[in-house]
Amino acid sequence: QGLLVESGGGSVQSGGSLRLSCDTSAYTADSNCMGWFRQNTRKEREGVAVVYRGGEGTYYADSVKGRFTISRDNAKNTMYLQMNNLSPEDTAMYYCAVSPNFLGPLGCRDMDWARDVHIWGRGTQVTVSS
Repeated sequence: QGLLVESGGGSVQSGGSLRLSCDTSAYTADSNCMGWFRQNTRKEREGVAVVYRGGEGTYYADSVKGRFTISRDNAKNTMYLQMNNLSPEDTAMYYCAVSPNFLGPLGCRDMDWARDVHIWGRGTQVTVSS
């Protein structure tokens, strides 16, 4: 299991946009589910969005539906998270992760597979001011 590298975070005002990137080129194992997670000082890590089988299915946490879009560019070994209409509640460290196990679409969507991920990247900080 290789290291994933997140980038693209920053500080924006409420209503702004950011696009996060996750370089998965160092991840050599096969997987059919990957996604974005976030954690701030007040909450446990939560799933934000996942992509199943390179785009066959995409699933989102209720809190980000309609504002965030997850995508994957296999040619570039990169996963993205486009975040629009950001709010202060989106402030967190964002991490990408790849499921170490092959999952069905429902298993991918549930995002509980993050508990089986033992190696996480450094994350990228997103700060949204009001």
